[in-house]
Amino acid sequence: MANFILRNPIIFLDGTGFDTVPDNEEIFANTRPQKNISFNIGQAVSTTSNTVFNQLSTEKLIIDNQSLVLTKNVISGSFTQTGNQTLSSNLNVSGNLSILGDLTFETIEAELTQSSTIFKSGSTIFGNDTTDKQFFTGSLFLSGSKKINGYSINEISNDTGLSDSSATALVTENAVVSASQASDDELAYLRKSFTKIGTITNSSTASFSAVTASSPGILTSTSEVDFMFFNNGMLMEYNAIEIEQTGSNLLLKVDNNSIGYDLESGDEIVAFGKFNS
Repeated sequence: MANFILRNPIIFLDGTGFDTVPDNEEIFANTRPQKNISFNIGQAVSTTSNTVFNQLSTEKLIIDNQSLVLTKNVISGSFTQTGNQTLSSNLNVSGNLSILGDLTFETIEAELTQSSTIFKSGSTIFGNDTTDKQFFTGSLFLSGSKKINGYSINEISNDTGLSDSSATALVTENAVVSASQASDDELAYLRKSFTKIGTITNSSTASFSAVTASSPGILTSTSEVDFMFFNNGMLMEYNAIEIEQTGSNLLLKVDNNSIGYDLESGDEIVAFGKFNS
C-alpha cells in the first residue's frame, strides 16, 4: 500500500458509476486510527467478468482494436456472439447471413422480384399478384386437397370407366382415352340392329343361329327387351318370353300359358335386335 502525505484534507466524492467508502468525508494525514478508502465501480470488468451496461452512447467504439468497430448506425468488422441476443427493432443485413443452428421465427417474408411468406404453422404464400410465376425444378410431392382457381381437387384419377363421376378428381390421359374408347363401344352397341329367322324346335322353344351382343361400359346387360320377336308377323309379349344363349345359338323360350298358344313347326319366327352381327 502506498503512503500519501497530505498538507490539506482530501475529500472523495461519489460519481456516476463510482462509489467511495467513506464518502464526502475529510481525510487528514494525521487521522488516527488510519482510514482505508475503498473505490468501487459497481461491477467487475476483468477479462473473465460478465459486464453489463444499461446504455452505451458513443460516436465510435473500437473493440479489440482491429476486428470490431462500432460507430453511429454502423457495425464493421466481425465478432462472435456466444450468448443470447434480443433485438427490439428491425435487423437489416446487406450481406449474407449464415446460421449454423436452428432458426425459430414467427413469420419470414422474402422479397426479390416476387413475394414469399413462410408462417410458423407451416403455411406459405408464394407471390402477391396473379401475374407472378412460380418455377419448380425436380419432383413435387403434394398431399391433402388442392385448389385451382377456387375449385377443390383431392386426387388424380386413373378410373378408365369414369364410374365415380367425381367433381374433385383430375383424370389422367389414359382414363380419358379409355373412357372415350368405352363411349365409342357403347355407341357401336346401341347401333347394333340385326334381323334373324328362327327354327321351331318344340311347342315352347325357337332357335336362332346367332350370338347376342354384349353390352359394354355402364350399359345394362342384354336381355329380351333388347329384341322384338314376331310369330307369323305378330309381336310376342315380353312377359311371356325369355332368351338363353347356348353356344352359337340363341334360344327363345315361350310361356305357352301366358302367351296363349303353342309354337308350331310351320310358324315363322323372326327376331330383330341386338345380335352381334
